Amino acid sequence: MALETHVSLESRHLLLGVTGSIAAYKAAELVRLLKKAGAEVQIIMTPDATRFITPLTLGTLSEREVLIDLFPENEPGSWTKHVHLGRWADLAIVAPATAQTLARLAHGFCDTMLSATLLSARCPVLLCPAMDHDMYHHPATQQNLEQLRRYGYEILPPEFGALASGLVGDGRLPDPERIVAHIAALLRRQASLTGKHVLVTAGPTREMIDPVRCLTNPATGTMGFALARAAARRGAQVTLISGPTWLPTPPGVTRIDVTSAQEMYEATLQHAPTADFIFMAAAVADYTPVETAPSKLKKTDDELVLRLRRTPDILAELGRRRRPDQVLVGFALETDNALANARNKLRHKNLDWIALNRLNEPGAGFGTGTNRLTLLHRSGHQEELPLLPKDEAAEVLLDRVLTRYADSNAEKAATQSV
Repeated sequence: MALETHVSLESRHLLLGVTGSIAAYKAAELVRLLKKAGAEVQIIMTPDATRFITPLTLGTLSEREVLIDLFPENEPGSWTKHVHLGRWADLAIVAPATAQTLARLAHGFCDTMLSATLLSARCPVLLCPAMDHDMYHHPATQQNLEQLRRYGYEILPPEFGALASGLVGDGRLPDPERIVAHIAALLRRQASLTGKHVLVTAGPTREMIDPVRCLTNPATGTMGFALARAAARRGAQVTLISGPTWLPTPPGVTRIDVTSAQEMYEATLQHAPTADFIFMAAAVADYTPVETAPSKLKKTDDELVLRLRRTPDILAELGRRRRPDQVLVGFALETDNALANARNKLRHKNLDWIALNRLNEPGAGFGTGTNRLTLLHRSGHQEELPLLPKDEAAEVLLDRVLTRYADSNAEKAATQSV
């Protein structure tokens, strides 16, 4: 893969972490390409990385002193350097990122210059794992990667191929050209929502039968939280309205917790008028008990009959109230006649987009870290996405929505100038 000629990183401040993997030799070419694209590159090596490539090599290529020790001798005030570097950088990259480094970052260890700097960094962080196939697929490594995604880190997955162990499998560090192209795309994306207000709903709702029982669903909120996290990374003001979930609030996101469909309806309609983009990823109950018992219903030998009434249709109400310049994206989880039902929802609720996933597909639906979306636009455009981690699916969805939004604005501007 040749480096794209239009890639420019002029005056960008990049931190490059290099860790103790045989793939560290690729860091030399990566630094050369980053410098060629115009970036300023500060390298931080772990002590183990120096076993594979010398600081002299990387320092010569980067034209900066390579940092290794958290507390270097004979450098007064150096103990704050990691804080200043964390603010200096536009993007931090760890390539290669070993299983040990991923574990350190996932659990907040602060025992190296690299981990201390990344814990202090306010910029986005890109991790490029490299290790043997079985290490990469070990449940501990995968759990660490999932935790890092929840923190907001971007993961560039390793490639399949021949490994240093002599085996063939997942674990190869992508070629430097691909990493540079990914860095450029991340930096372009970074400010794509600056000045915009993004509203996201996520999670389930609970409709109380009595003080201890409720009607709910298995939604975890993972997809909605991934969208909120991705929008915040792109510079948006993000309001996240969430039903009950254990997920931590993404950095830079304003979170509003609700329980019932009625509470979500009220909170969403309160914040929707100022939103530029609305993503309705919550799994909202369609029905709620007519009456909620004031105390716990005791078990008897008789059948219990619940009378239910419809909850407010939040998405339909947003479709009725939306501004002409507002982008409204719905979600549909289906088991039967999926495409027909999703298209019907798209049309009748006055949406711009609907993201369809199917409960009966492996890796999709509730409680998974992955999703396979079908994106439908009101123009009739349809795109099938592959099975992706939900953070990656969120990024792709935002890319498609923003590309269509930019094209629509360009068409309107062209029409008005005629």
